[in-house]
Amino acid sequence: MIVLKLGGSVITEKDRPETLDGDALERAADAIAAALEGGLEDLVVVHGGGSFGHHNASEHGVSTTEGTHDANAALDIHGAMKTLNQFVLRWLLERDVQAVPVHPFSAGHRDRDGALEFPTGQVETMLGEGFVPVLHGDVIAHGGAGATVISGDELVAELAAALDADRIGLCSTVPGVLDDSDTVVDRIDDFDAVADVLGASEATDVTGGMAGKVRTLLALEAEASIFGLETLDAFLAGDNPGTTID
Repeated sequence: MIVLKLGGSVITEKDRPETLDGDALERAADAIAAALEGGLEDLVVVHGGGSFGHHNASEHGVSTTEGTHDANAALDIHGAMKTLNQFVLRWLLERDVQAVPVHPFSAGHRDRDGALEFPTGQVETMLGEGFVPVLHGDVIAHGGAGATVISGDELVAELAAALDADRIGLCSTVPGVLDDSDTVVDRIDDFDAVADVLGASEATDVTGGMAGKVRTLLALEAEASIFGLETLDAFLAGDNPGTTID
């Protein structure tokens, strides 16, 4: 079973508010459709917020830790993410991928300590019935804070652990984790060893950038890969492009 994240910066023009990168989404959808047609089973897709979710969250000052009690703010963020999700679903459905949405805002919550509760029974049942669940970064109810952001990376971690994923893939705008000379780091098994080269995202990102991704993936049991869009098909075919994290 594979949990695949399509980075928001891959499928949107992240520095232009609510702008889709149609060509990139088409390439991603083609790769997913080809892999499923070739026999891949049990795929869960998560996509990030890109210029849809991150822009609106930043405008309202909402992050994974800073919340809002303004319903309009929450709906701005959630609505933008539903719009992006509809684009992703449309591109997949046009290629006969049996994609269906799962909107995190209605599925989970954080308690007052910030601990995430995200049931995954619906996702497991969808997989069993032959669907491809498509989740996305979103807002989520948060005890004492109103609503905060739940990132795509958090969802990947929850899903991978709960569904006992065999492999995890994060499709990014870069070919992997890059060192000081912009060379791909082949393997990471210790955060401290690469902490100096992991910086914040250049575009608006309220969820932690590359450093947050690496920390999240290191905490999981399944092997993970961070790679660029050009090697998505290779990852889905069973290869380990980009940076392997274990």
